[in-house]
This record gives sequence, structure tokens and C-alpha cells, in this order.
Amino acid sequence: MANAASDGPVFADERQLRIAELVSVRGRARIGELAETFGVTEPTIRKDLSALQERGLLKRTHGGALAVHPNVDRELAGRQAAHRAGKEAIADACLRLLRDGDSVFLDSGTSVEAVARHLAGAGNLRLSVLTNSLGVADALADVPSIDCVLLGGQLRRVDGSVVGDLAVENLQRFTFSSAFLGVSGFSELGISVGSLAEASLKAAVIERARRVVLPVDHSKVGATDFARISDLEAVDVVVMDEASPAVHDLCAAYNIELITVQA
Repeated sequence: MANAASDGPVFADERQLRIAELVSVRGRARIGELAETFGVTEPTIRKDLSALQERGLLKRTHGGALAVHPNVDRELAGRQAAHRAGKEAIADACLRLLRDGDSVFLDSGTSVEAVARHLAGAGNLRLSVLTNSLGVADALADVPSIDCVLLGGQLRRVDGSVVGDLAVENLQRFTFSSAFLGVSGFSELGISVGSLAEASLKAAVIERARRVVLPVDHSKVGATDFARISDLEAVDVVVMDEASPAVHDLCAAYNIELITVQA
């Protein structure tokens, strides 16, 4: 009887909204998993997915559905302007994760650069910082309490970061208590960015960090970019400006500490 009731028009609309949210956050979902989650038959889920695809909320596949996301903004100026208030609140929360004497890797990316600017403004933490970002290095260059080292390597003009074999080789000389990584995709499929060279460096950073922190705004949730960095098992903490119940569930499933902030 419960399944029959859930197939009524009101219940179907509510279920479809929840399915759309779940697929958007996870990046994908299988028909069998959705049927079990929502307590309906697989044919009912197939009808739901077809309806949601017609509305442009997901893409149907043979065995389930994939999230639909707009193209990732590759231009640094555009990414800096987007979700600015959320990124500033995220950066402020990230500072509270640091302690005097920590060794830290600060990655490229607008959210991590915001962390560097907040660090420069705080001026009361003694840190050893390694970075591959020209923006981060510039923000911390005149902070007396921070020993900032810039990796050498191939310069990416699009975001002012250093990547490549030389950067990965130099990285092997360091370890860090915390690494703050910038990503453009966060979903059940893992974390990802737009460049294979970026992904290779970030994966190498993960191997050398005792704690991996993702400062990420909500627009990255469910997105999957071109180059995959790692599974979600590699992530220890996510700091986000807003998170739906599905995001909380995803983080809990992978034992990720989720910190949400108010923009």
C-alpha cells in the first residue's frame, strides 16, 4: 500500500524532486539503488527519470542517471567573482582549522586564494606554507610569521599556478599537516579538475598530507570535471557555504567531516 500511495501525483512530484537532488549531489545514481531508497518499483523510477530528463534536470543512462551541470568556468576572473560571499566565509572557517606551527599546502584556485588572503589579514599564526599558486605566494609574501615556499615548474597562465613534472618532483621534499585543495568537481565519483597536469599535482599533494581539506562552494557539488584527482576516501574535511541533506549523507558515507558556513 505504501508503494501505491507514493505513486500518486503529489508523492511522485516530491519523489522526483528528491531524486533530482540526490543525482545532482552524487553525480550519478543507479535505478536499483533509487528504487530501494524511495520504496518504489524500478519501472516507476524509470518513469521518474524520463520525466526529469524532459525537464533538463538529469541525463538518463541505460542503468540509471547522470547529473547535468553547466560547463566549468575556466577563466580566473569569472571564478573569482562567482559566489564571492560564500568563498570569503569558507576561507574564514578554514583559518580555524589551523594551529600555530602547522605546515600547510595551499593549492591554486579561487577558494584557496581566499584562504591565503585571510591568513595574511590575520597575521598571528606561525606557519610553514608550500604553494603552487602565484596568487597565494603574493598574498603571503610580506607576512613575517609565515615562511612561504613557491614550487617551481611549468606556469599555467589561465590561473597562475605551477604544474608539471618539475613541480611534482619538488613536492617530494615536503610533507604537510594539512593540504587545502581547490577542485572544480565534487561528487560520489570523486574530486576532479579541468586539467590533467593539475590533477596529477593535487594527487601527489594528497599522498604527502596528513589531512586533506576542500574549501568548496556549493556550485561544485555533483559536478565532474575532465581530470579526476582521487576518490572521496582521500578527503578528510569539506568546508562549504551551504549543504543539502544529500550532501550531509554523502559526506557521512565517506567519513568526511562537513563544516558549513553562513555567507
